[in-house]
Amino acid sequence: MTNAKPFTGQMQTVEDQWTDYNGHLNMAYYAVLFDRAAEELFQTFGLGPEYVKQTNCTFFTLETHTSYANELMAGDAVRIETQIIASDQKRVHYVQQMFKGETSYLACVLEVMVSHVDLTTHRTSVFPAAIQSKIDEMTAAHKALTPPPQVGHVIGLPAKR
Repeated sequence: MTNAKPFTGQMQTVEDQWTDYNGHLNMAYYAVLFDRAAEELFQTFGLGPEYVKQTNCTFFTLETHTSYANELMAGDAVRIETQIIASDQKRVHYVQQMFKGETSYLACVLEVMVSHVDLTTHRTSVFPAAIQSKIDEMTAAHKALTPPPQVGHVIGLPAKR
């Protein structure tokens, strides 16, 4: 049995101005909530604003895949859990699950690939050893977790018979 857990960011709240004419959270603002939670995670590795200022390096999003499951409304509390699927010297592949408050009500799943980038050259670059060590540690711990079924999901219409 494992006690490995996804990284859980601070509780967030769906803001009134983020709802659409259907009365629920607009798809653009799911990304805002996920991004805020990802920033929290990457800060724990040392990849925050100070890191960018000191090194002129950052990370860029290479690819995302969003699966919407249930609606959220203005005022709803949101909990985001992040699990690292894999990582190497330059990239981190992770998945985030958005839940309503402290419940198991799944609102959305976001799968992401990011890359470490040197802003001087605009090329990918290796993570510094101290940061890589923290990423590797969490990646190893998260190997014990089962990824959500949306990871690796391919979008498309079913083939006609």
